[in-house]
Amino acid sequence: MSGTKCTRLTGALMRQVLESVDSVLFDCDGVIWRGDQAIPGAAEVINLLKKNGKKVFFVTNNSSKTRKLYADKMSLLGFNVTEDDVFGTAYCCAMYLRTVCKLQGKVYLLGSNAMKQELEAVGIQQTGVGPDPITGKPADWANVSLDPEVKAVVVGFDEHFSYMKLNRAMQYLNQGCLFVGTNRDTRLPLEGGKAVPGTGCLLQAVEAAAQRQAQTVGKPNQFMFDCVASQFGVERERCLMVGDRLDTDILLGSNCGLKTLLTLTGVNTVADAQEHLKSGRPERQGMVPDYYVDSIADLLPALRE
Repeated sequence: MSGTKCTRLTGALMRQVLESVDSVLFDCDGVIWRGDQAIPGAAEVINLLKKNGKKVFFVTNNSSKTRKLYADKMSLLGFNVTEDDVFGTAYCCAMYLRTVCKLQGKVYLLGSNAMKQELEAVGIQQTGVGPDPITGKPADWANVSLDPEVKAVVVGFDEHFSYMKLNRAMQYLNQGCLFVGTNRDTRLPLEGGKAVPGTGCLLQAVEAAAQRQAQTVGKPNQFMFDCVASQFGVERERCLMVGDRLDTDILLGSNCGLKTLLTLTGVNTVADAQEHLKSGRPERQGMVPDYYVDSIADLLPALRE
């Protein structure tokens, strides 16, 4: 590849890039772990970055875990991480509703217990978590009971997503409630190249029913970075975003003016980035990383010096 984009990060260039940043944002799945197994060398990379004075944060679109659950998992895998280092969409969505929307009222939540806990931790009450079985006849569904205190509909990953939940969300949105989604990822990659439907599929269903578009807070939306920066004073020009997905991780970095690094242990490849670069289309250039490595373990030689 020509130009300065998507350059393999190695040797002197790696040391130069690491010296140019004070903060590093990491995606999780496909970057520091796969499933329940840490990427070899990942824990040492994180721990050395912290030891060398770097601020390290984790930004994930997964809304099924609280910050504490993520920190607990990382600690078990050998990472030196605290709850404050983790920014998942469950937490960021709660912060968005509290700080940007200044929500006064309840949330109708299509989401997990983790999202419920993060909302309640910032003083926002919710309704909707858990199964919502169909009752009555189709003629009754448009008049389904609604909580008058609900002022927002929030869509995250919901294993109990159903027709009745879709209908109830539509009825709330028809009344003018705020509409927020955690993220638009349509597939959740699994081990062995398998995948299951992601939150984006649920969000699109609600958008289609309500004929409205949600505001999303997860990657690549800038709010994810703003949430970190507002609490820890992260400077854009001295921050590196590390991820395995071009359309979320790398695009977030580009949207926020950060340096970007693609690791090849997850979803996307260098060939994918090349296709975006060669397309010549401005809307695809943001998905081209500045640098790439085979694995974040490639950073170890420079960090051990």
